[in-house]
Amino acid sequence: MQEADLALIIDAIKLAGRVATGFVGKDTRAWDKPGDAGPVTEADLAVNDALEGTLRAARPDYGWLSEESEDDTDRLTRDTVFIIDPIDGTRSFVAGSNTWAHSVAVAHQGQITAAAVYLPLRDKLYTATLGAGAFCNGVPLTTSQADTLNTGQILATKPVMEPHHWAHGTPTFERAHRPSLAYRLALVAEARFDAMLTFRPSWEWDIAAGALIVTEAGGLCTDKTGANLRFNSASRQLNGVIAAGPVLHRGVLDALAPNAP
Repeated sequence: MQEADLALIIDAIKLAGRVATGFVGKDTRAWDKPGDAGPVTEADLAVNDALEGTLRAARPDYGWLSEESEDDTDRLTRDTVFIIDPIDGTRSFVAGSNTWAHSVAVAHQGQITAAAVYLPLRDKLYTATLGAGAFCNGVPLTTSQADTLNTGQILATKPVMEPHHWAHGTPTFERAHRPSLAYRLALVAEARFDAMLTFRPSWEWDIAAGALIVTEAGGLCTDKTGANLRFNSASRQLNGVIAAGPVLHRGVLDALAPNAP
């Protein structure tokens, strides 16, 4: 079933790309969501509608969790759930950048089993199924073998660098950033960066697809305490994320201050 699910979500995510790129270069309406939840555009909603129409028609017994859909707690009763971010990196989309992504995953009993992350303006399609490896445009992926945090190239936001997170002061790694969390995770899987760190609560739809792509590329993807990620929770959030190759992942955990907020 994983292979069939992946084929389905690849078709759907390519449709999402066609819908989203139809808004590029136009005066797309955008507004801020309530509760300081970030921006949304008419493109986000159009992509969400296209994905929901395609995916739910094909798998009516699957639950649905999407950033741009009102949460339906019926999903908590379903063994299998779609977890969707219609456009991850909406600010990037609004700014006219090409680093926004579509993220689509299938979770079965809390574990991601099929995933795709697609950047249509960069022609990059990352895919994975549980136990069958990760790929970018069909080419197998393997995470970096970096083993030293201080000399690593790490995707991280500025708050990660605050000293209270670290047991022995802020590490001296080279910090970089991309607006899409799904893309950050894919870049770790592709070994273009050695790790991705975020210590804030993270929405499941930002992480789900990228997490499987990292682990199927040979890396580890956990919460900030090193605990395994579980999806389709009532809160819809994860306790931060650490993604890296196995040795560096251990190095990050060892460097963190115990009980840091």
